Amino acid sequence: MKKERQRAVLQVIAGTDVETQNQLIEELAKVGIESTQATVSRDIKELHLIKELTSRGTYRYAVSDKPDTQNNTIRLKAIFRESVTSYDNAQNIVVIKTLPGLAPAACGAIDSMGIKSIVGSIAGDDTGFLAMHDTSAAEKFCKEIEDMLK
Repeated sequence: MKKERQRAVLQVIAGTDVETQNQLIEELAKVGIESTQATVSRDIKELHLIKELTSRGTYRYAVSDKPDTQNNTIRLKAIFRESVTSYDNAQNIVVIKTLPGLAPAACGAIDSMGIKSIVGSIAGDDTGFLAMHDTSAAEKFCKEIEDMLK
């Protein structure tokens, strides 16, 4: 249902200049999809929709031309620069130390990137553990962290 609704959102905004969430809800209803403002708001966020200026001087929802991975990388670099104090790997585990309270943000940002070599993460208050597929993946990810912090 969610995928169908989000597909419909993309079709609606491709064919209609939609300025508001309420207008988007109305347009979805026209194609047989009932939705709430909260659901539409989440869809807009998940689909990375932006508002762009039209030639008539109004705004409309549009798909961001920036790839998701670029957005996630920028976000991850910002989170890391602000929060990570140290990192290291122990075989296939990457340990990330952060300022107090920021490990969940760092691990959440990593999780959202869908990095295939990460099996999973656990975040405490100031420490995150990333289980990697193997030692070489952990070492490679530590090098990526180093590059992010530069």
